[in-house]
Amino acid sequence: MSPDRDDDARPSIAGSASDRGAEGGRSAARRRRPDADVPPSLLLVDKPGGMTSHDVVAIARRVLSVRKVGHAGTLDPMATGLLVLGVGAATRLLGHLAGSDKVYAATLRLGQSTVTDDREGQVTHTTSAAGLTDDAVRAAVAGQVGALQQVPSSVSAVKVDGRRSYDRVRAGEEVELAARSVTVHAIDVHRLTRPTPDLVDVEVTVSCSTGTYVRAIARDVGAALGVGGHLTALRRTSSGPFDTGQARPVEEAAGALGERGSGPGVLGLADAARAVFPARELTAEEAVALGYGQRVPATGTPGLHAAVAPDGRLVALVEDDGRVARVAVGFPAP
Repeated sequence: MSPDRDDDARPSIAGSASDRGAEGGRSAARRRRPDADVPPSLLLVDKPGGMTSHDVVAIARRVLSVRKVGHAGTLDPMATGLLVLGVGAATRLLGHLAGSDKVYAATLRLGQSTVTDDREGQVTHTTSAAGLTDDAVRAAVAGQVGALQQVPSSVSAVKVDGRRSYDRVRAGEEVELAARSVTVHAIDVHRLTRPTPDLVDVEVTVSCSTGTYVRAIARDVGAALGVGGHLTALRRTSSGPFDTGQARPVEEAAGALGERGSGPGVLGLADAARAVFPARELTAEEAVALGYGQRVPATGTPGLHAAVAPDGRLVALVEDDGRVARVAVGFPAP
């Protein structure tokens, strides 16, 4: 079980295990085959349910014939919605994108607790929610807004002494994870329904910082009400400046990049950086200097800036260091 939060933006590169015999030779030849020549880009993917984030990356690699593909934050197999992929040099943006605020559409079910805090886990406790009023539910949900010390689900990808928590739980160990600081900016309650007399479903939109577990919100709302709770539906609708209105199925987005170098669900490197960071328009001389790792005059405002050459190419992400701006992340010319 992977987490419903964004805590893994490292590009995942295809493995290099060796085989034997003729098949091993063919596999080795495939591994040595150079990547296809596609422009570095972000793919804005609408992930379907039942698929892991790694599955989505694997499909993009296969469609593009490119090994260097990563994602900017894990989604549960159960979850759907926006998954941002980086292709080629665009993977260098992913660590910065993973820290962006997120928005989720979710359904919380009150009256049942599960081992995973979502619908994919075994039900561990059932307590009738029939006596809950709508006002009490709304108040408990509001209690999850603000700066929180949130305990991740024990069945999560958080590492404990070098091993994933979910691996320890599956091995029969008792795992207690430390609380983490997160911020929930807002939770809007859209509808409360009662699918059975003993259950309450709460449809919400959650706006939160990176690292927030939406299924932990469901668990903690249920705990506050004394009936238990878990997550039954989750869809990420936005991440930073990107949203599902821009996203496409992975096959469509990767196909557009591979065939035409652009298209629906594809954002070129410079456009992607401009969407996330303020732009620093370079002179031709500054572009050459930054290309060699040299420093240029300070931008004059704090934070990372997308340094763009006169021809529109992204040269680097730069940040001020006193009177000069230095390269934080470089993007070599093709």
